[in-house]
Amino acid sequence: MTETGAQTDTETLDVPLAPLRPALEAVLMVADQPLDHLVLASAVGYPPGEVAEALEGLAAEYAEQDRGFDLRNVAGGWRYYTREEYAPVVEKFVLDGQQARLTQAALETLAVVAYQQPVSRARVSAIRGVNVDGVMRTLVTRGLVEEAGHDQETTATLYRTSSYFLERIGVPSLADLPALAPFLPEMDDMDDPDAPDPGPEPRPALPDEPAASGEPGPA
Repeated sequence: MTETGAQTDTETLDVPLAPLRPALEAVLMVADQPLDHLVLASAVGYPPGEVAEALEGLAAEYAEQDRGFDLRNVAGGWRYYTREEYAPVVEKFVLDGQQARLTQAALETLAVVAYQQPVSRARVSAIRGVNVDGVMRTLVTRGLVEEAGHDQETTATLYRTSSYFLERIGVPSLADLPALAPFLPEMDDMDDPDAPDPGPEPRPALPDEPAASGEPGPA
């Protein structure tokens, strides 16, 4: 097999998983950053040329139907954006949401970001033990958390707290956040993970049982 043939096999599937346009819409709906047509072609299993043509067609279709969103090719990738004329509606929704109190899950997630930043969503999920994708989107939408580049090894998006977060909690900088130590359990109350296992406690000998080796028996 030639190199060109091998490349084609990695980009297309013999039987695509789904029709092209709906598949592209589904992937773009969950994307948190612009995706170029090559990445999308690999995801949906269609040739890059067909994917590029379908993306242009979707963008034109949305504009013609006067949807509330556009599909735009920005910074080398495709992503959904709210149409400019509907910005006041979105602004009202976001501002109204900022007046609501944060849930317990959002507060816990925000605390992890504040003390571990910059941190990825996967890392936050690992610390909390639950999926935090929805909560992180809420925190970003409300301006409390913002993107802070990408991890050099995993390329995962990193997050940090924003200046608005500091304003809301009333501290001038992250250095002024309360220390975590007073809220942690005392070391004496915690098991030492490096300590050797002492094993089960010895069972006391019954009166009729012989004494253990090295101990004098009954007179």
